[in-house]
Amino acid sequence: MATMRDIAAAAGVSAKTVSRVFNDDPHVRPETRSRIEAIMRELDYVPNTLATSFRSGRPSVIGVAVPDIVDPFFAQIARAVERTAREHDMSTLVTSLGDEPARERAVLEPMLRRQLSGLVVAPIGDDQSSFAAWASRTPFVFVDRAPGRLVADSFTQDDFGGAFAATTHLVEHGHRRIAFVGDQLSLPTTAARLRGYRAALAEAGIPEDERLVALQAGSPTGAAVALASVTGPELGARGEGPATAVFSSNAVCTMALLPALPGHALRLVAFGDFPLAGLLRPSVTVIAQDPEALGRLAAERIMDRIEHPGRRFRRSTVLPVTLVERDSCRSLPRP
Repeated sequence: MATMRDIAAAAGVSAKTVSRVFNDDPHVRPETRSRIEAIMRELDYVPNTLATSFRSGRPSVIGVAVPDIVDPFFAQIARAVERTAREHDMSTLVTSLGDEPARERAVLEPMLRRQLSGLVVAPIGDDQSSFAAWASRTPFVFVDRAPGRLVADSFTQDDFGGAFAATTHLVEHGHRRIAFVGDQLSLPTTAARLRGYRAALAEAGIPEDERLVALQAGSPTGAAVALASVTGPELGARGEGPATAVFSSNAVCTMALLPALPGHALRLVAFGDFPLAGLLRPSVTVIAQDPEALGRLAAERIMDRIEHPGRRFRRSTVLPVTLVERDSCRSLPRP
């Protein structure tokens, strides 16, 4: 593979002159530029992007860190970042953070040592203050979940409003015993959606029953336990009865719930669309998010930070969500 020194030797110029041609420096004579460019084509020269990064002060890689790259929602975010980066002649480095907040720093710091242009991250912990030194010189953009104790750009979606809309939709279908099924309350998305659920019940004048809030439902086993806890006969001890409808707080919980739903006369609205949700029988009513927009906007913000280091940008942006009604929320038959 030809190097910059090979090009310089063949053209009879210095490596610095070749670098100027590659970086489109106007202070190179036209005939010299033409000769160097012809040799570059002849030798099929491919620049060393890492070296170019150090010389230009602009690295060529955007890091992407999400809880689980296999999760369809986070996979779409990563693909959107990759597409946007490619449009700017940059590449991406993608990793999964897992679900242990204590490991977040151990996963991210090796990425940051690679001299990234910026980092798009969906955090798993609630405190990112340890990244303050890195964020002072590398643009950080948080997606899906805002950072904790760190000033950085974030693009999130309306967790509270989406949960409020989902719960209200079930109320409008005649339900008063609506269960909330989620994963970990330590996640800010889950906490915000629980607040939206509670606010919708209060708005409708429906007393809240903590027995209808079930967590740790992110696995098939956990989902089955959660479903049993909100449909058990003990819920009728004071006459209220078990849940007649469920609001699932994310797509992972919803997919874990689905195998356990047959046999239960439950209506369902889920936060977050997922593959085949519209093809199931019954098809699943969802609060649709836009992971494509989250990834694209995050990558564009990194480009903006690179191109305009002194410009002020809005730090926190909340994107709207949309209720997509399908069959799983239809009204209960009247007695």
